Amino acid sequence: METLRERKKRRTRESLLRAALELFTTQGYERTTVDEIAEAVDVSQRTFFRYFAGKEDVAFAVQDMAEAAFVGAVRARPPHEAPMRALRQAFLESWDELQETVEAVVPVELHLRMYRTIEAEPALFAARLRRLAATEEALARVLAEREGVDVDADPRPRLAVAVFGGVMRVTERQWCTSEDSGAELIRTLTTSYLDQVGSALTGNWRTT
Repeated sequence: METLRERKKRRTRESLLRAALELFTTQGYERTTVDEIAEAVDVSQRTFFRYFAGKEDVAFAVQDMAEAAFVGAVRARPPHEAPMRALRQAFLESWDELQETVEAVVPVELHLRMYRTIEAEPALFAARLRRLAATEEALARVLAEREGVDVDADPRPRLAVAVFGGVMRVTERQWCTSEDSGAELIRTLTTSYLDQVGSALTGNWRTT
């Protein structure tokens, strides 16, 4: 059971996180300072740095948590599932749990607004690509372990994750340019695009 001290620390961290995302999405990442985030929660800058290493750390805190949960979901898939199916089913079947994971910390709507901010802010977008590379490497190692192959000798785990990651990035870009800002559109687009991977890679696109 959580102690009073632990509960206070968690609430302070979550308050800083929500304040930071609100400021990033309303006035911009570059224009927001650590002092402003701390002031919004009525704590000191020193307190902020007890919980986060800096602005980038707080900007990606929720995404890091959601991605860690997804990696765990892939690891927990039944061993008989083929790698691409394990990735797909982990995403689709853990969708509600992933949303609950986010909602436990910040409103999903705020998390989705932050997605759009990341796409629009060059510094955040560059950081996103760097962080995605680390997540994709973790997923490749999970697949390699599941399949009993050497991730450094067998390219298939990284290839499978690269294809899946490409679908997710196409989904995010499409969602960010859509007037529909709801989370369900992400799930719908992901399902549709995953269904088209086979024909897109090996099929003939010409209609005449």
